[in-house]
Amino acid sequence: MFSSILSASVNGLEIHPVRVETDISDGLPQFTMVGYLTAQVKEAGDRVRSAFRNSGFFLPSKRITVNLSPADVPKNGSRFDLPVAVSVLAASNILPPSSLTGVMAAGELSLNGDLNPVSGILPIAIKAKEEHLRCLLVPAENFNEASAVDGIAVIPLRNLLEAVEFLKNGVLPNIPKRKQEDFTLNEYGIDFRDIQEQLTAKRAAAIAVAGFHNLLLIGSPGSGKTMIARRMPTIMPPLGTSECLEISKIYSISGLLSSDRPLIGTRPFRHPHHTVSPQALAGGGRFPAPGEVTLAHRGILFLDEFPEFSPSAIEILRQPLEDRSITISRQAGSVTFPAGFLLLAAMNPCKCGYYPDRNLCTCSPRDINAYISRISRPLLDRIDLCVSCSPVSYKDLISGESSQPGSAEIREKVLAARQIQLQRFSSSPIRFNSEIPPSKLPLYCPLEPMAESILKDAFEQHSFSARGYHRILKVARTIADLDGSDIICARHIDEALFFRTVDETYWKQ
Repeated sequence: MFSSILSASVNGLEIHPVRVETDISDGLPQFTMVGYLTAQVKEAGDRVRSAFRNSGFFLPSKRITVNLSPADVPKNGSRFDLPVAVSVLAASNILPPSSLTGVMAAGELSLNGDLNPVSGILPIAIKAKEEHLRCLLVPAENFNEASAVDGIAVIPLRNLLEAVEFLKNGVLPNIPKRKQEDFTLNEYGIDFRDIQEQLTAKRAAAIAVAGFHNLLLIGSPGSGKTMIARRMPTIMPPLGTSECLEISKIYSISGLLSSDRPLIGTRPFRHPHHTVSPQALAGGGRFPAPGEVTLAHRGILFLDEFPEFSPSAIEILRQPLEDRSITISRQAGSVTFPAGFLLLAAMNPCKCGYYPDRNLCTCSPRDINAYISRISRPLLDRIDLCVSCSPVSYKDLISGESSQPGSAEIREKVLAARQIQLQRFSSSPIRFNSEIPPSKLPLYCPLEPMAESILKDAFEQHSFSARGYHRILKVARTIADLDGSDIICARHIDEALFFRTVDETYWKQ
């Protein structure tokens, strides 16, 4: 007897439909699974056998062959347990084979027949919708995640018996009410108003968030670098629907979604420790999984104590910062993950942290140069804004609540600039000013004559690279948007150049 049902394999962010076929024939009792399977998938046979016995079903004493097709697509994970079990039941005449038509299934079986949640359900549900299938069978704990996709009937199952009742008799299990997501700004409990002074750093933070520009904060210990970084999510623009699904797919495949958090409603803020490995930062594994640069997609990747990261980890950032994606190649194939993140880095100017204050700094020029040089020039060239954070004075520290704008006021200006960008790029795939390709800069970044003259003189004086020139224009475009100006004026170029040349105080030519 033959039967088949659809499931899906996750390869990077790509979902490949997999047909689980079962054939039961005469011969010595044997349970064989084929089709480019990892050890996890091969173990499904033992889990299915035990789940059958504890659910009141028994495998026939015949030769059972399960094929996961196509054979050239690698299959990994435990999500194939449920489709294998259902396919075997249909081939054993316990279920009518026709009941599996137009059905996709994914879920892990416990030995007692209960269903456990699996990762990657959200993109699988999207694929089921694209394939115009009748329904998708998932573990009950994955229901909220899968039901976020409209246009596909999602059937939540607690155990194998409920799957049989639904497929055989059409008995629907108790479907919980779909949890509604609140996509309003989270209450972070922190505010930019908590930070005394540091007006230049606050301004740079607003520019960085408004245009999605990379930002480097340099300053002595206790000057407020980390405080500024942790408050940047409070001024970020909200996620659009497509961005929400894009990020949620990444987190679903990484197993970071739960029944209480079926979708990501706010922009990610990833803060890996400086001991993070290059593989954890970039992603990897035999079957590559997303790393921190991908988990921060459409959000912020905050690297505190920037020079303390290993050189191999730091230099990995160069390609994704330029291409906004990262390609990981393994023997099994290559996978490309999105990596459109805002890099936010913070660092001390030297090992002791007090350079250029020679009254406090105890480092020799050689030590300072060695510490600063951990951040290479090619990487520094990809950072749009650089700010020097001065120590806070005692008077400012005890002055109480700052009279400067807080997160709500800054965010209002950011949202206004964001709206201008949405209108500007409405007919293109560009989302932020930082994503403008060089060929489109003349179109989107018109300069007044004085601004062009200032930029020309600065280019020759500072020997900017072509990349640096382009990034100055993009930052100036964002500053003009915050100012409500259609044309980039001289003051916008001046401010962009100021933030571009702060690093020259520390990185000597």
